[in-house]
Amino acid sequence: MSPTAAIYRTSISHVRKTPLKNAFTYRSYSWFVDVDRLPKLPRLLRALAVFRAADHLGDPASTIRSNVERFLRARGMEPDGGPIRMLTSARVFGHVFNPLTLFWCYRASGDLQCVIAEVHNTYGERHCYLLDTDASGRASVPKAFYVSPFNDVDGSYRMKVPAPEERLSVSIVLEREGHRPFVATMDGERRPATLGNILAAAIAVPAAPLLVSALIRFQGVKLWARRLPVVKRPHHPSQEAVQ
Repeated sequence: MSPTAAIYRTSISHVRKTPLKNAFTYRSYSWFVDVDRLPKLPRLLRALAVFRAADHLGDPASTIRSNVERFLRARGMEPDGGPIRMLTSARVFGHVFNPLTLFWCYRASGDLQCVIAEVHNTYGERHCYLLDTDASGRASVPKAFYVSPFNDVDGSYRMKVPAPEERLSVSIVLEREGHRPFVATMDGERRPATLGNILAAAIAVPAAPLLVSALIRFQGVKLWARRLPVVKRPHHPSQEAVQ
């Protein structure tokens, strides 16, 4: 196991405020890893966590580092080989579902260069937001990606994504014309990625990608049953260096 890897046992909350109120919270877990030192479990446990470049931005035949750096260069930023830390969900029993993956991109000096927020929807699409965060990990970006069938792409996101330490605390607020129709938060406590902690997380949330995907779809069915209008999914133009 990579000595830099950690697991965060997380509590994730979604709160919809308008036009219908709906809130739910679920438990999961996320990996925090160095993209150059991706964990590789023993053969008998490997199905519990596999990391693949194909599950993230860029060329599936390349490495995660190469793809992240290609994305940065396409946006006028030149990486210098500094560390790249990733918060994500691993592939479990061959399945993966990553609503949000975060990349903290550092310079060789140790200074944070930027953060990438990679968002996936349930239609198999992805979009990457490049964040220029302040000292507290805050940044705002225009919303540019269709995630929910009950929300169009108007408005902007106010994100708080400080690099996790002993605690993980991430929030995403959708802001639109002076109100906040949707808020998502993810909180967790850091644990070293020992075999014992990996097994404990897998037992606590078995087949996590499938469960999370099913839960989000179930909440969508509930909103549809309450007659919340469905917004037609627009064409999503592919981003340069993102597949």
